[in-house]
Amino acid sequence: MRRMTNAAIGAFAIVAASAQPAVAQTSDTYAIQGATLHTVANGTIESGTIVVRAGRIVAVGAGVDVPAGAEVIDGTGKHVFPGLVDAMSSLGLTEIGAVPMTSDNSELGAWNPHLNAHTAIHPASEHIPVARANGITHTLAVPGGGRGGGSAGIAGQGTLIHLDGWTVEEMEIQKAAAMVINWPRMSVRRGGFGGFGGGGGGGRSFSELERQFNDQVAEMEAWFEAAAHYKQAIESGSSRLARDLQLENLMKVLDGGMKVIVRADGHREIESAIEFAEKWNLDLTIAGGSGAREIAGLLAEKQVPVILGPVQRLPSGEDTAYDDPNTLPGELHDAGVEIAFATFNSADSRTLPYEAANSVSWGLPRDAALEAITLAPARILGVDGDLGSLEVGKLGNLIVTDGDAMEITTAIEHVFIKGVPVDLENKHSRLWEKYKARPTKKIAT
Repeated sequence: MRRMTNAAIGAFAIVAASAQPAVAQTSDTYAIQGATLHTVANGTIESGTIVVRAGRIVAVGAGVDVPAGAEVIDGTGKHVFPGLVDAMSSLGLTEIGAVPMTSDNSELGAWNPHLNAHTAIHPASEHIPVARANGITHTLAVPGGGRGGGSAGIAGQGTLIHLDGWTVEEMEIQKAAAMVINWPRMSVRRGGFGGFGGGGGGGRSFSELERQFNDQVAEMEAWFEAAAHYKQAIESGSSRLARDLQLENLMKVLDGGMKVIVRADGHREIESAIEFAEKWNLDLTIAGGSGAREIAGLLAEKQVPVILGPVQRLPSGEDTAYDDPNTLPGELHDAGVEIAFATFNSADSRTLPYEAANSVSWGLPRDAALEAITLAPARILGVDGDLGSLEVGKLGNLIVTDGDAMEITTAIEHVFIKGVPVDLENKHSRLWEKYKARPTKKIAT
């Protein structure tokens, strides 16, 4: 994020984007009456009412009275779900991948624990209202690029945000929600499924890749040892210690002080990351995890959650089963591994509910799929006290739909963020209206 300050000021000027404010408020109390409430935490309530006041849910149930002065939404025939969460994305950090000036999601160098996505998030990104209009109300915006995370190293700190606000401060839920680490790769990748995709081994033997892997893990080890020594020096009150922002931020993850999300796919890499996390007492979550089925039992035993990437993709290798991406979520769930879904993306964040739905067709229970895009990521990120389900006391992040939130034919009719209805207009809807109104050319007969 070398350019993050400058880019936050001017890099997106080439994009016709504008922040989407909340809809003008006429009340601080809203009631959705007569809807089917999918609470996630406490089952489904038919013909229920949910009341939101001053940003938080104050009542949920079938016999709830509507407070005087509340703005009422008729929920007859409608469904209410918790707001959906993209557990890892680059929303607000990149706009047009082919235009470097609009992307601020990565930085030069491999060791950047001091960098925070918060300083680079662009609230006026066109991708944010598009995702929001499809029910995504909050996300963990992370540095380090797309799935896989690039070269081994420490990408920096992710920021948990609401998808509404004029400034990043208005959007912020947790400024430093997790440290993101790109784990070294050891797997020999001989090309993608059906000949698509490049090889990750570069023609090298397994022993060569293993040697490189061990060297990179040793370098990671050295950084953590330095952070531990730096922490000891600070705690001892040393007056001779020169300030080091990299170590100052990295030491926060020691002894579970900050959540650590490790991008790793192969089962060897995941096993290595788990061993490393145990040594340093890290609060570990795996992201990616395409090879996690081989060690599902270990992940369940160690209670390490996995944030899975999109399932609507080709298998990762030429020898991988054709249905591997589709069946993985169900198999991990059956093994007792907590899972969440993420897009690791910006433009595709809106497709999150369909990734979860696709897994249902391949063995993941529907309730588990819904939980994996609502309450499970909230638990993984440590914010389930405020988000992820329709319960009294939680923030009013919720959506009102005309059907199942995971079905592509369902329309999102209302989105509430922090208890306030937000504008659903976005670039897609504007283009639809523009070209729908295109004059029809009359053909002379």
